Amino acid sequence: MSRIVLIVSALIAASWTTSVEAADLGYGQPYTVNQPLNMYSWAGPYLGGNIGWDWGSVDNNPTKPSGLVGGAQAGYNWQTGPWVFGIEGYLEATGASDTFAPWKFSNPWFGTVRGRAGYALNNILFYGTGGLAFGELSGQTFGLSESHTNAGWTVGLGAEVGFARNWSAKVEYLYVDLNDSNFVITGAQNGYRFGLLRAGVNYHF
Repeated sequence: MSRIVLIVSALIAASWTTSVEAADLGYGQPYTVNQPLNMYSWAGPYLGGNIGWDWGSVDNNPTKPSGLVGGAQAGYNWQTGPWVFGIEGYLEATGASDTFAPWKFSNPWFGTVRGRAGYALNNILFYGTGGLAFGELSGQTFGLSESHTNAGWTVGLGAEVGFARNWSAKVEYLYVDLNDSNFVITGAQNGYRFGLLRAGVNYHF
């Protein structure tokens, strides 16, 4: 009987030690199905901010607005192994504008709702993205002003790095096409097409 007690006690002790060691393997993020236990997890919701620069041109007009961009983004990721899929939306305020006498065009704000798909090398994620874009194009000439909110599309590429528990940083390039609309003050179809390079940080819940 004493031998059986000793064997059972040894098994319990070994099981407890293994559990403690397994708990120490965590990377600081929730795990996902089909994902190795020692792999950084990109799954779940996140919220962040960004800053960048955009530059582009107005269709049927010589102006080329450019300027500082800043805003916030929110999204959700799903992960299976190294593959990461998600959806993200953001809203940006911009100082992009240009004057070519007698016209001035500016883009006060814009936003996107996009899908993302990428490949993770542990805490480094490379991804492509694309989806809906929308924003305001404002024109002025001879004291008259006119604004239109247009919808369009966007595509881009990015890279994101998890650098601390729940925190990541990213760099992203997007091409944005805000479709043409008829401006009375110019007598033409005007729309804004631009590139955007931005950096941001995200907090993962």
